[in-house]
Formats: sequence, C-alpha cells, structure tokens
Amino acid sequence: MQKRTILHCDCNSYFASVEAMLDPSLKGLPLAVAGDPQSRHGVVVAASMEAKKYGVRTTDTVYAAKKKCPELVVVMPHHSKYSEVSEMINRIYLEYTDLVEPFSVDESFLDLTGSPALRNRTGKEIADELRRRVKLEIGVTISVGVSFNKCFAKLASDMKKPDATTVIMPEDVENTVWPLPVSDLLFVGKSTAASLGRIGIVTIGDIARSGKDKMSELLGKHGAGLWDYASGNDTEPVRSYYDEREVKSVGNSFTFSRDLITPEDIRAGINMLAASVSGRLRRKGVLAGSVQVSIKDPDLKTIQRQRTLDVPTHLQREIAEIAFELVETNRNGSAVRLLGISCSELVPESEAVTQMSLFEGTGSTDRQRQEKLEDAVASIKKRMGKDSITLGFRRAEGSGIPGNEK
Repeated sequence: MQKRTILHCDCNSYFASVEAMLDPSLKGLPLAVAGDPQSRHGVVVAASMEAKKYGVRTTDTVYAAKKKCPELVVVMPHHSKYSEVSEMINRIYLEYTDLVEPFSVDESFLDLTGSPALRNRTGKEIADELRRRVKLEIGVTISVGVSFNKCFAKLASDMKKPDATTVIMPEDVENTVWPLPVSDLLFVGKSTAASLGRIGIVTIGDIARSGKDKMSELLGKHGAGLWDYASGNDTEPVRSYYDEREVKSVGNSFTFSRDLITPEDIRAGINMLAASVSGRLRRKGVLAGSVQVSIKDPDLKTIQRQRTLDVPTHLQREIAEIAFELVETNRNGSAVRLLGISCSELVPESEAVTQMSLFEGTGSTDRQRQEKLEDAVASIKKRMGKDSITLGFRRAEGSGIPGNEK
C-alpha cells in the first residue's frame, strides 16, 4: 500500500486572529473573544497569543481573565465572519487537492497522496508553502502537521504553535509520539486519560505496548480504536470537500445573562432550546433516537446526561420534557449558567414510519394531536419567519432568552 501524505492545518488563535483582521487596531494586543464582554461572568471562547502569555485561557470568565491581564481587550464574537474566512482558507487548500476535510471551523485535513502538487515536492515543503500563503493572502497563521495518517497529522500540528510545521513519519513514532501523554491522542478525553492513568497507562507508548486485546478488554471498541491510533494503524480516509456531510447530531446551547435557579426558569430555557432543535430536526427530515443535555453551573462545572428513546421523535414537547427531567434530576439544586440540548442517533423520517406505527397506548392520540399542532406551527414559521409564533414559552426575565425580555 502506498504511504499516505496527510496534512492537518490548524489556525492559530483563530477567533482572535479574525477579530484583529476586522479591526487592525487590535493587532498585537492581548485580546479575548467572549459571548458577553460587558459581563464579568461572560466566558472567554478564544484568546490571542498575546493574551495567552498572561495565562488567559478559554472557559475563563471575563472577570478572571482581566485579573490575569488588566490590559485585556474583550470583544464580541462574529461567527458568520469566522465561517466566511474559514471557507476562504479551505479554497487555498483546494488548489492542492480536493481531499480537504474540515474538522472544525479552524482546522482541516488534507490528503496529498497522488496529488500533482506532491510530484516534485515533499509534504513538508507544501505545508510550509500553505503557511506562507494563508498568512499573506488571508492574514492568519496556521500550524501544520504532516504525517502518514490523520491521527498523527493532528497530533503533529499541536506540537509546535504558532506558525510552524511538524513532521511525524513512521520512523519517528517510537521516539516522538510514544513518550507523549495519553491525553495528546485523538479522542482521549479527561475521563479516559484518568481511567488509563489509574492502571499505569500514562503515555501513548503504554497504549501501543498494552496490545489490542487488553485495550479492548479495558475500554471495549473505543480501546481497540485507541490502540490502532497509538500504533500508527489509523487508516481513516480524508473525505472530499465536496462530499455531502452526514449529519450525526443536532443541538443548541445557550449561556444565560443571569443564573437560572427555579424550575420555572429552567423550563423557559429548555423550551427555547427544544424549539430550536426540533425545528432543525424537521428541516433536515430526521427524527432523534437519543436526547442529551449539558448543564454548566456558575463555577463552570459541566454535567452531561443522555437518554435513549423508545420511539424516535422531532416533537418539541417531547424533547423539552425529556431534557427538563434530565436537568432537574441531575443539577442537584445548583444554579445553571448554560444549558445545551443535543439530539443524536438520527434516522430519516421515512425509515422511522414502521417503528412509529408500533407506538400504541393511551398517549398515542395525544401524540398525534401534538404532531399536528407542531406541524402547523412549523408551517407558519416557514411562511412568516421563525419568530412569528412559539409554543408555550414561559418568561425568565433578565435571562437573555430571545423573546423573553419585556
């Protein structure tokens, strides 16, 4: 099999860099992007390299960030601009290969294997050229990892920042990759890293040396996948930029202007999110088989809970009821700073008809009535705008929920 040449291109301090593009007076300043710059409780979502030197990090509150850096400049995010600039950057990548797979708004994988661009140059040379072009033509810097698979390309791009190229080839794995902590490996979160650490698996090399069977025994299918990653056996392809992306989940979250405490306030927030998620499910023509909630308290501690449904749904009322129960059961009386609802295990409406027809019982008539009601509301929103009508929103004054303020 031909050895692949995979690049992972990662924009440095992306949101902050784009904000400095929009307002050149911000260049070189310690800069943070926050959802609510005027609130001391607003959360930093991005920081410039200058701000990071003071210890400013994402998830810091604005208050905490300004304590670290009193000269910090805090601005509102411009998400539509981030998407626009991201597309411009990907257009540069597409000049080298059509196998460009965005991994997020600020990072993409490229597969140069077999590309004419690689004919007389190395992957590193192309990576260096991309760094120069994006910096000159767009105005942001990128770090690029070059490797023979996606996992190690991403790991490489994280090793040197900003504006750097790092290469990991098969001969580099044992000395360069294996000594790194397990948390550096793709898809190893804090919980998995902690679980592995308790049994003495602390480096990527420890995973590789443990063997696939042991990792499967410890973590099931996920463990087997981590062993493949650590051993350099990642064969996942880079998808074409022009491929239709499969939607795996639909969700929304909201950080409130004040903490929500009462069940009535919580329900108001959930109703707003459920309406948004339900509408997106309908527009995509899918039903959800699972509902997950994210709950963040004022100390930024996050809890996530999920429930698998007996019958897939896109009904706002059902999503809201499940989410409310999950939140109230698990927040333990704590105030809520942020709520999120995410629906996954999606199935096309056409494929769910058989399963839906099996749904019998005392609630079936009521469910059909609710379906007709929400169909009617969706039709009105489509004709007159998404804010033209809502279903049963309670007020939560001062929360920042759209449509809840007098």
